[in-house]
Amino acid sequence: MAFWGRPADHAPAPAGDSVRIVLDWDHNAYYHRLLLRQLPRPCRRVLDVGAGAGAFATVLAEQVGQVDAVDRSPVMIEQARRTTAPTVRCVLADVLVDPLPGKEYDAIVSISALHHMPLRDVLPPLAAALRPGGVLAAVVLPRRDLRRELPVELAAAVAHRVLGVVFLVRRRRGRTGGFPKQHHAHTGMPVVMDPPLTTQEAAREAAAVLPGARVRRLLFWRYLLVWHKPLAPQS
Repeated sequence: MAFWGRPADHAPAPAGDSVRIVLDWDHNAYYHRLLLRQLPRPCRRVLDVGAGAGAFATVLAEQVGQVDAVDRSPVMIEQARRTTAPTVRCVLADVLVDPLPGKEYDAIVSISALHHMPLRDVLPPLAAALRPGGVLAAVVLPRRDLRRELPVELAAAVAHRVLGVVFLVRRRRGRTGGFPKQHHAHTGMPVVMDPPLTTQEAAREAAAVLPGARVRRLLFWRYLLVWHKPLAPQS
């Protein structure tokens, strides 16, 4: 579904829609750097939840010593195993049901995956798997909230197209970058659910489960959730 040209994540492009494809770009990749900035220092072990085909796990492997990439899709995990570095351990698991592959992580991250899970259910096991002082950081899709976020939605629709043109010009001049979207990369990926929570609702649920959790709306149809695990148990 699209709203004022909002790109549908992982949706197949209609035949002949060449203009939209050329101007489209990957919002998840755009926010890789934002998540990298949330990592604590030092940071040696990271869990990537809902890792998909391993795009962000590959980026993480350039920054940290060990990455555990978890996804519940066998197709995605198989792709990740073929493309990621040896320091990335790709694990087929559902974090709501299966044990996590490790504990005492320096950071746990996720991109566009947590809206597939009840936030109140998934946050506690992730928090428990962090070391004291560790960071949970996730970029998540919100449900539309036009009453509160209409200006952001309008700005995002315009900025998406403007940046699409900028990135296209850069590519045609032989420059790299621009967060190109690989429309064929998600073959076999599970159906993307509509986000159940608005940004405000997500903020309330996160704070109820993890006191001190911060949630803020991002421009391109995402919000950022960040929580720092206390160094000492809270009374």
